[in-house]
Amino acid sequence: MILPGATVRVKNPNDTYYGYQGLVQRITDGKVAVLFEGGNWDKLITFNQSELEAVEVTRKKGK
Repeated sequence: MILPGATVRVKNPNDTYYGYQGLVQRITDGKVAVLFEGGNWDKLITFNQSELEAVEVTRKKGK
């Protein structure tokens, strides 16, 4: 289930952001706003919920 605060990955291979992971900011009417952060840029992009998949975030051993 995708909820605000969840980490998601773009699974639509036809999308420019395919494979990118970001943080869900808000969900409205089946559209999901995802925040991508990378280096010196931040970008908020809206996707259809069907274009995203939840990512299981785990901690590495020893940390």
